[in-house]
Amino acid sequence: MEKFRAVLDLHLKHHSALGYGLVTLLTAGGERIFSAVVFQCPCSAAWNLPYGLVFLLVPALALFLLGYVLSARTWRLITGCGCRARASCGSGLRGSLVCAQLSAAAALAPLTWVAVALLGGAFYECAASGSAVLAQRLCLDRDHNCAAELPLVPCHEAKASDVQDLLKDLKAQSQVCRWRWGRLGRAEGPRFRWASGVLGWILIAAVIIILLIFTCVSRCLSPVSFLQLKFWKIYLEQEQQILKSKATEHATELAKENVKCFFEGSHPKECNTPSVKEWQQISSLYTFNQKDPYYSMLHKYVNRKEETHSIRSTEGDTVIPVLGFVDSSSINSTPGL
Repeated sequence: MEKFRAVLDLHLKHHSALGYGLVTLLTAGGERIFSAVVFQCPCSAAWNLPYGLVFLLVPALALFLLGYVLSARTWRLITGCGCRARASCGSGLRGSLVCAQLSAAAALAPLTWVAVALLGGAFYECAASGSAVLAQRLCLDRDHNCAAELPLVPCHEAKASDVQDLLKDLKAQSQVCRWRWGRLGRAEGPRFRWASGVLGWILIAAVIIILLIFTCVSRCLSPVSFLQLKFWKIYLEQEQQILKSKATEHATELAKENVKCFFEGSHPKECNTPSVKEWQQISSLYTFNQKDPYYSMLHKYVNRKEETHSIRSTEGDTVIPVLGFVDSSSINSTPGL
């Protein structure tokens, strides 16, 4: 029991990092299975290039869109935005900043897919063997039928041995970069061949560096301290738990009353339910104000409504990247409910 509690505590403390790590591992594993089981290069001059590019890029695009779909902030931003736009809802800059943050988070899985696929090399070998531009470079000083037989190389069906040896070049381009010298005793001049695998490693390194820089800068510009940030996250978890519990209780009472009145033919008793405007206000994108540092839109609403009956953006309201977790909180994402 104590071990289970320790694992649960670890999950609660580092659920974001563990979530991103799990997404990365699942994406990498899925690409390897996809490459080994589903992918079959057609070895055709007409189909190799589009077939390889489709397997390389289309799943990455699907994962990118899925990242948007699974984010609570996406639906908080989109739901009811047409009505809010007519009612002068928020700043366009605020929405743009949130979209940029959503895009950065959604890009993790597709970048992992592309990087792992480039390192594996199967998709690249198929696509490159069908490229007429690469064929001119690869077939230099080789058999005169090289360009025609190059699409057969991934299937090991090329008749000329020196053409079939190009599979090694394609694998090298997919995994490492190397120096290439002329075959006829003279150096063609060392050419540094950037391979897809090199691009994969560069992509992985670039993502890690950019993520580290963004995290450090956003934490450095945080308007609150480290411990207050931890308290903030605890507050949001508790608020979501209580909100769901209260919403379930209220919805149950309202449903019981309506069903009772339907069967008895009576009039329902008055049940105080938040108005559409009130729901819209607590569902808005969160903005931080140094003068009034509220912990959520619900917290902001109950403290401002008595004075202004509104929580529209005021002077000093800003979007803080490190506080993006406020909008990411969702009633349905709270565990154990």
